[in-house]
Amino acid sequence: MGEDDEKQSEKRYISSEELRLHNTPSDLWISIQGKVYDATHWVKDHPGGELPLFNLAGQDVTDAFVAYHPGTAWSLLDRLPLVGYLSDYRVSDVSKDYRRLITDISKKGLFDKKGHITFIVLCHMCLMFAAVVYGVVCSPSVWVHLGCAVVLGFLWMQSGFLGHDSGHYRILSGPLVNRIMQVVTGNCLAGISIEWWKRNHNAHHIACNSLEFDPDVQHIPVLAVSSELFRGLTSYFYERKMSFDGVARLLVSYQHWTFYPVMCVARLNLFAQSVLLLLSNKRVQGRSMELVGLGVFWVWFPLLVSYLPSWGERVMFVVASFAVTGIQHVQFCLNHFSSSVYVGPPRGNDWFEKQTMGTLDITCEPWMDWFHGGLQFQVEHHLFPRLPRCQLRRIAPLVRELCKKHGLPYDNFSFWEANVRTIRTLRTAALQARDLANPVPKNLVWEAVNTHG
Repeated sequence: MGEDDEKQSEKRYISSEELRLHNTPSDLWISIQGKVYDATHWVKDHPGGELPLFNLAGQDVTDAFVAYHPGTAWSLLDRLPLVGYLSDYRVSDVSKDYRRLITDISKKGLFDKKGHITFIVLCHMCLMFAAVVYGVVCSPSVWVHLGCAVVLGFLWMQSGFLGHDSGHYRILSGPLVNRIMQVVTGNCLAGISIEWWKRNHNAHHIACNSLEFDPDVQHIPVLAVSSELFRGLTSYFYERKMSFDGVARLLVSYQHWTFYPVMCVARLNLFAQSVLLLLSNKRVQGRSMELVGLGVFWVWFPLLVSYLPSWGERVMFVVASFAVTGIQHVQFCLNHFSSSVYVGPPRGNDWFEKQTMGTLDITCEPWMDWFHGGLQFQVEHHLFPRLPRCQLRRIAPLVRELCKKHGLPYDNFSFWEANVRTIRTLRTAALQARDLANPVPKNLVWEAVNTHG
């Protein structure tokens, strides 16, 4: 027997069924391009946090791996214990084309061509912040103060877009300056923990529009994008049951009317979630820096507001700035609320399909890209999260053609149409909630038996 034959006979082959059995935090296997790795002890060191690995445990994760990692990451897999080889490893035609497209984009260097967006946005943010401080401190005019609140709202939007970019790829030269930029633009300037955002956003990307695993569609008791949420599903992100009780039923029944007002104050929820994470016992990278950053925000923002001459103007300033930033919260919702949702964990073998079915693009002219911050190309962003936003428009036709080839949806609508679709989705769920409320059910068992419409 030759040496190659001896090595072949020593290989351990594992079926997908056996792989699925190793899907717990204490026994976590994953498969990448046919090789099965034991990632149990790697979880605590994974730069993307533990949730992506937990959510995809016991599966082939090749498509997710190539989406999130540069070519240099392949050598790091050698650090993981190799368990064996997947005996029934197959690659679908969609995945083959998807991986081929990633390779083509990488060869063109598009992942590294970030343009000058970061510099331009930072310059505008500095000017906007200076204008807000000057207007509040030096002008007695209430109209100037109102204008400053509007400018501050747009400033927070731009800081959100920049934080979104820096969470997916390095917007600056090195990891340290990139990290400092994240904390400055997120924690210090906007009062939102960048670590909270990364934890939330990574879970969203991995489990796009899963009602049980994607936190971006888990807004009970205030909003519900599907009547499936009325069954009291479990949120594996928040680690609690999403109870559809009387309060939730009342709020959801009118959600198509309350959606925009809720978005105007949605920032309060982000403040609360940031603090809750940083004060929890969950693993948080740079917890002290994060807390200091939030402390900076809660010093400068109340101090700035205190310079306004009356409580009426102070309330006006806060409400107006939050309401303007609410546009960004609406943008987040437009990309997903009216798209397909599903119940259960994400699956690694239909990555391309789930990302395209759970997202939609917003059509706009290039001169409006500043307003959307890259979110208008949500389909492309979900498929290529490492791609700088200045390249998303360039690859959109390639993604459209790939979707057309495989009979997959490629949804794109105007900003107005996307709003209409979102409100229609919320209204449909609201009417279904009202059905359940007449007569008022005594418990969820009663609801399950009497659900209709």
